Amino acid sequence: MRKKIVAGNWKMNKNLTETKNLLADLKVKFEHMPNGEIIVAPTSVNLQYTSEALKGSGIKVAAQNMHQAESGAFTGEISADMLKSIGVNIVILGHSERRAYFGENDTLLAGKVQTALKNDMTIIFCFGEELEDRKSDTHFTVVENQLKNALFTLEASAWKQIVLAYEPVWAIGTGETASPEQAQEMHAFIRTTIKNKFNAAIAEEVSILYGGSVKPANAQEIFAKPDVDGGLIGGASLDAASFAAIGNAM
Repeated sequence: MRKKIVAGNWKMNKNLTETKNLLADLKVKFEHMPNGEIIVAPTSVNLQYTSEALKGSGIKVAAQNMHQAESGAFTGEISADMLKSIGVNIVILGHSERRAYFGENDTLLAGKVQTALKNDMTIIFCFGEELEDRKSDTHFTVVENQLKNALFTLEASAWKQIVLAYEPVWAIGTGETASPEQAQEMHAFIRTTIKNKFNAAIAEEVSILYGGSVKPANAQEIFAKPDVDGGLIGGASLDAASFAAIGNAM
C-alpha cells in the first residue's frame, strides 16, 4: 500500500528563531501523528537544527535542493553527502521555482536524481505544466515529457526511492487551485504513464502528491481522490495550525 505524505516546503522563509518557534509548535500539533508521513523542508541554513530538533518526533526533514556533483568548486551549493551527514535523507528536486528562476532543465534534473539515488536518498520529484500549456491543451504532453526525460531511464528498483509531486505552475502561490477532479485526472494519467513504461506494481506503489495552493479548506476533498496521495504544501506550511490541519486531512 502506497504512503500518504504531506510535505511542507518553507522556501526562503523563517530565520533560525522563527524556525525554532514553528518546529516547537509542530511537535505539539503532531504529537499524535496522522495516518501518513509528515515532512518539512526548511531553508538550508536551518537544516541541521531542524534535523536535530525533530529527532524522535516522527516528523521527517527534507532539503529543498542539492547539487548533482559529489563535491568540488561549486560555490554556494550543497552535496548529497553533506545532507546525509546531518541526518537529511530526503531531497526535493525539480520544483517549478528552480526550473523557472534558476534554469534547471530535465537533463540537469536527471543528473541530480542519479546522484541522489547513488547516495540512497529519497527524492520528491516535482513537475507540472504552465498556464499556457493547459490553455493550449498540451498539459498531458508536457507532464509526460518531464517524467520521461528525468526519470524513465531509471532501473525499476529505483522507484522505491521516488515520490512524485505534481504541481500545476499556474496554481502555485496564486490562490488558484486545480479542482479535485483536475488533480485526479492528471494523477491518474501520471500513474498510467508509469504503468505503460514500467509495470502496474510500480505505478500503484509510487506516491503522487498534489502541490498548488492546498489549504485546510480544500485539503480533505483533494486528498480524497483515489490517485492523490497527499500534498506538497507551500505557504500554508509556514503556519503550524494550517499545516497540521492539512496533515490531518490525509
